[in-house]
Amino acid sequence: MYDLTGFQRDLLYIIAGQQNLHGLAIKEELEEYYEKDIHHGRLYPNLDTIVEKGLVEKGEKDRRTNEYRLTDRGQREIEARKEWEDQYLTRRRPATPD
Repeated sequence: MYDLTGFQRDLLYIIAGQQNLHGLAIKEELEEYYEKDIHHGRLYPNLDTIVEKGLVEKGEKDRRTNEYRLTDRGQREIEARKEWEDQYLTRRRPATPD
């Protein structure tokens, strides 16, 4: 996951939290979080990247709509990232003198 952009990680987390999402639902979640419009030209190429990396599977919901779901590898990558983050977020820092 170290080679993903922050935007791609956010896509991965959204998909992990709600399996079988279609692109528009992912877009809406991102827009709520970023508090701005997300253009299709940014969204879909980044979704394709995480699909190509094997972190997400892309399937057809119907003829017009694709849906995305986290792969086992994607889940492992998220868990590894959480462990890596936790080692820094939970590390005690020495008290500084006042």
